[in-house]
Amino acid sequence: MPTKEATAGPPPAAGEPAPGRPPGKDAAKAAGKATGVRHVPAGLLAAVLGAALLAALTFAVAWGSTDIAPREVWSVVLRRLTGEAPRPGTSDLIVWQLRLPRALLAAVVGAGLGLIGTAVQALVRNPLADPYLLGISSGASLGAVGALVLGLGAGGALGLGVSGAAFAGALGTFALVWLIARRGGSFSPLRLVLAGVGIGQFLTGFTSYLVLRAGDEQQTQGVLFWLMGSLGGASWDTLAVPALAVPVALLLLQARSRPLNTMMMGDETAAGLGVSPARLRRELFVVTSVLTGILVAVSGAIAFVGLMVPHACRLLVGADHRRLLPVSALFGAVLLVIVDLVCRVALDGEELPVGVVTSLIGAPALLYLLDRRLGRTS
Repeated sequence: MPTKEATAGPPPAAGEPAPGRPPGKDAAKAAGKATGVRHVPAGLLAAVLGAALLAALTFAVAWGSTDIAPREVWSVVLRRLTGEAPRPGTSDLIVWQLRLPRALLAAVVGAGLGLIGTAVQALVRNPLADPYLLGISSGASLGAVGALVLGLGAGGALGLGVSGAAFAGALGTFALVWLIARRGGSFSPLRLVLAGVGIGQFLTGFTSYLVLRAGDEQQTQGVLFWLMGSLGGASWDTLAVPALAVPVALLLLQARSRPLNTMMMGDETAAGLGVSPARLRRELFVVTSVLTGILVAVSGAIAFVGLMVPHACRLLVGADHRRLLPVSALFGAVLLVIVDLVCRVALDGEELPVGVVTSLIGAPALLYLLDRRLGRTS
């Protein structure tokens, strides 16, 4: 009778999943062993980030030109949530109508940028890829600037407004990049990146031309401020769509976390394990493009968040997308809430564009990550 060793068959080759184990789990585990880094438990990190987000939101609403005690902030929020009549005074107006929607929008946009960064880096299999690499943000910026310069900010003849025009520009760019990437019947990540970069640069140049054609200096300053990222236009109305889109995107991406893990082993191995890399990339492209258009429409172009957040989270929890995606969303939310608070209170009587602060943080972080990556491979 055959022995247990004889019936077990040969051990799996390097890079192949062990029998009876999900292939995505083996890929992520192998990537973690390759780095030689001990990671933080994802549940513990998520709990810490959740508490940090709650604290950041509290202080973001409490601090400003008029400071409000955190206890009063929560008192106003609880009264509103329970349907009680607001107390007379300015605290209710400041907390509920001005600062809370802005703080929540910062959290939602930060979470969305973290998700987009993680997905785009998997999409093009480049850990240094940025969410705006595909040119979608350039299309959104062109649409928004066109609406501002042409006087459609309040709705205009088409009823779009700045946000609607930005979203329309993002979708138009998405369609164009998609057609070029699909040329020849195949879907190539390299062609996708080249198409996105080329179209993005063209649209950026056209956006700069529209800025120069702006009718007055105040309008030009407003356009430039928006292009550098701003959450100053936050309201409960502008919060609604991104607050719905980001959780939906998280669920869609989380459902594809195992296929994303298999792609870490290469397209051929992923295809051998039953994953279609081309189909998965199409799905990722659609999700990231639509979400980018929604976020840029409400916040402008905020750089480096989608690049920094996935890298930081990989160092903490590893490359398994089942853990990486939700942790990246939480980390991005905390980061952007803090950055927006700094932008509001750093200068007395003035507000910094959010993109300026994220760039000041992101550029040194990128150099540090490059140094670590080159040092590891040398």
